[in-house]
Amino acid sequence: MDTQTRHALKEDKFVAATQQSLGWLEEHRNKVIPASIALVVALAVVIGGFVFYQNREQAASAAFGQAMQDYGAPLIQPGQQVPTGVKVYTSSAERAKAANRLFVDVANKYGFTPSGRNAEYFAGLTYMEMGQNASAEASLKNVSGSMSRNLAALAKLALAVLYQQTGRNSDAIALLKDLINKPATTVPAGVAKLQLAALYEASNQPEQAKLIYAALKDQDKTGAAGQIAAQKLGGNAQ
Repeated sequence: MDTQTRHALKEDKFVAATQQSLGWLEEHRNKVIPASIALVVALAVVIGGFVFYQNREQAASAAFGQAMQDYGAPLIQPGQQVPTGVKVYTSSAERAKAANRLFVDVANKYGFTPSGRNAEYFAGLTYMEMGQNASAEASLKNVSGSMSRNLAALAKLALAVLYQQTGRNSDAIALLKDLINKPATTVPAGVAKLQLAALYEASNQPEQAKLIYAALKDQDKTGAAGQIAAQKLGGNAQ
């Protein structure tokens, strides 16, 4: 078969296939066109949603950054000279109250963004500083269920401290044991163990604390947690 004949056959097959496809489209146009439109609309919704989320996160990040600046503002003593343009506070309570308003606002507006969830965590911390324990617990509980394991772990640790401060030791112990069994980058098992040992010490259970310190000292000989445990054991022995 010569080249020209083969080329002609290929063209015939292409034309036949094209006609067949066009015929199928014509036959099913009532189904194809709506389906195509639906696909375009779905793509537009997905793309639009992504752009909207990105814009929301950018706004949330900026607002969260401003709140963190307030929370990190320096404290001054009465009569101390303040540099021009620098925001300062005279007490940690005053600073926590001001920052709390900003954190709560970011959490309420942008709760579904990472910055919004971070803001709710810091809202919980500042509520604790203000002595508003019920609000602190509500915020930290919300964050403790976050899909971000690291953020959830931080919230659980803060909740454990709150529970200890308010006499709910059994709740604090349960949270700390959960953190020990399921450590995170932000709250390694060693940190949770040290906090649990400190709780036992504060609640007049020194033997329980010593057991944790001794185990941690052996398990983490060169790590920070192991060294702190060794210091604690040495101090208790004196």
